[in-house]
Amino acid sequence: MLGYAVPANCPRGTNIAAQTTHHQSDTTCTNSKGPEEVKMSSLAQFGTNHIAKGIGRLTTHVLERGSGSYVYTTEGKKLLDFTMGIGVTNLGHCHPKVTKAAQDQVGKLVHGQVNIAFQEPQLRLIEKLLPIMPDKSLDTFFFWNSGSEAVEASVKLARQATGRQNIIVMQGSYHGRTMGTMAMTRSKTVYSAGFHPLIPGVYASPFPYTHQFHNGNAQDCSDNAIKELEIMLLTQTAPKDTAAIIIETVLGEGGYVPPPPDFLKRVREICDKHGILLILDEVQSGFGRTGKMFAVEHYGVRPDVMVMAKGIANGFPISGIVSRKELMDLQPPGSMGGTYAGNAVACAAGLAVLDAFKEEKVLDNVAARSKQLFDCLHGLQKSEKTGHLIGDVRGLGLMVALEFGGGSKGDNIGGKIGSRVQNKCVEKGMLVLTTSIYDTLRFIPNLLISEEEMSEACEIITESVEEVAREG
Repeated sequence: MLGYAVPANCPRGTNIAAQTTHHQSDTTCTNSKGPEEVKMSSLAQFGTNHIAKGIGRLTTHVLERGSGSYVYTTEGKKLLDFTMGIGVTNLGHCHPKVTKAAQDQVGKLVHGQVNIAFQEPQLRLIEKLLPIMPDKSLDTFFFWNSGSEAVEASVKLARQATGRQNIIVMQGSYHGRTMGTMAMTRSKTVYSAGFHPLIPGVYASPFPYTHQFHNGNAQDCSDNAIKELEIMLLTQTAPKDTAAIIIETVLGEGGYVPPPPDFLKRVREICDKHGILLILDEVQSGFGRTGKMFAVEHYGVRPDVMVMAKGIANGFPISGIVSRKELMDLQPPGSMGGTYAGNAVACAAGLAVLDAFKEEKVLDNVAARSKQLFDCLHGLQKSEKTGHLIGDVRGLGLMVALEFGGGSKGDNIGGKIGSRVQNKCVEKGMLVLTTSIYDTLRFIPNLLISEEEMSEACEIITESVEEVAREG
């Protein structure tokens, strides 16, 4: 496989043909179709034939490599990536510090199975995570592989620690697609349709989605959500049967919706009153995505358990939960574990991620680029050309949503404006995702994205929305 640099003057979306000699590799821009495109078509067709149809996919591009804010296909196309593996490669593709740390670790110890012995990278990772936890009481960790597994680990902990069985989730939440987490995911029915019966003991309460409910009044929305939660504890799952309330600190797949300022504090009060554990799912909102290391820092609330994944190791599979030692110690040895849990290479990558946050002032960049993106989106919202299409601009840091629907509530369910804008963005050389049952685009850029790269993204977004507006 060729390793070549892309000329800075290549326009977005063009093909890159690499020509090699015995001594050097020269890279040029071209719009001609060559053997790489034939190869691309063949590989994509192979994938279509042999990869499970149940996997949804934005494009049929075959990705060959990534660097920073961009990915490159086998046909040489350069794409600005505003998906980042759905919030996984938070520091950009192939961050050099993370890459080196993983390479070095591969030569030392690839797999130190957690049920056999301690391994140094995991212990060092915990050592660096402890000071950045949103509450000092969060001092004991369990690492697994995926976000879904970590969510299930939090449920196991809650049930074992409280002796209760039921779990309350929020309407619109996404917690995974395993058999356990399917019952907890309430963002779309596609994730569980055809797989019933699901695990029992899971109840859904309204999330305060301010734009869609109570005429956009955040306080009324929060008040209603708390009222409905209290009613649920009186009518569906008694407090003495309720182990935990689990909430995405910022609603993720459900629409990138931050809760009103007082909502999580009021849920915390309900939990304290009834001895219910509060679990915050920071799988997508953690590790700098919202401008804080963890989104809960915006709200000043103490979780009993926090779930982490995605951005921990910038693409290496690792997830985890953290809780108080007094709770974690209630689980007998052998009740938790997993073959690849807390893999040594992933932990080494996680260490490099935390070093990069400190050395490269990641959160400062998030603040600056967040303002740049919001200025662009608010400009579209106010524009005479495009404002009629846009219902809401929201988010925290670089976890940002653009909801279409012209300000109407509820009539944009299953809308098509977002997917049309998405398709135009892809045509112009930028990957972006829709989300929610409502007509919404979500933006998940590299947290180290440059001002110039963000300007490029804003240009593509603006052009795409304006074209859809002209087309009607």
